[in-house]
Amino acid sequence: MKKGLFITFEGADGSGKTTQLNNIKSFLEQKGFDVVVTREPGSLELGKKIREILLHYDGVVADRCEIFLFLADRAQHVETFIKPAIEEGKIVLCDRHTDSTIAYQGYGRGQDVQLLKELNKIAVNGIYPDLTLLFDVSTEVAQERVGSEKDRMESIGIEFHKKVRNGYLELKNEYSDRIKLVNANNSIEEVFEETKNIITNLIQQKQGV
Repeated sequence: MKKGLFITFEGADGSGKTTQLNNIKSFLEQKGFDVVVTREPGSLELGKKIREILLHYDGVVADRCEIFLFLADRAQHVETFIKPAIEEGKIVLCDRHTDSTIAYQGYGRGQDVQLLKELNKIAVNGIYPDLTLLFDVSTEVAQERVGSEKDRMESIGIEFHKKVRNGYLELKNEYSDRIKLVNANNSIEEVFEETKNIITNLIQQKQGV
């Protein structure tokens, strides 16, 4: 591959997506690929400050303010980190991206989904994932996995998180070529095997194998 790949990992908190991202990083590095791992929000120094506000701010954060904080982080992240890494031929593995905004702020918070899609277009400036892995898990299981130590987003009620899951599934139906569903109710080993197969197929397609 002359040009790199951009792969995003999506799903509810407690879906195991971050664990799988790290497992895939190790797998791809063993295969000789140049891999970088990042996340949204809060990969870069500016983003870390935004992440602190989004996840741990004690006061009220207005819904529209929350949206623009996520978008500001994304615009900086794409322009200064993701785009250069792809152009250098690296495989970028990103923990959350545009679909999180649609699922959480759109379907979860009840904001205008179409407007959020347009705002995302501005933030990413033409840089879109080659593949999105959606780790789907029942809301009850996800909440159990998160445990009692929850951040501001995780501590919102279970009905909110059910709406988020439904939002992700709607996105999967809409963007079925890009978004691939992974059954995250299974064991870590089973989920890894499924994830590995999906990514291997993508790489083989890009290499023309």
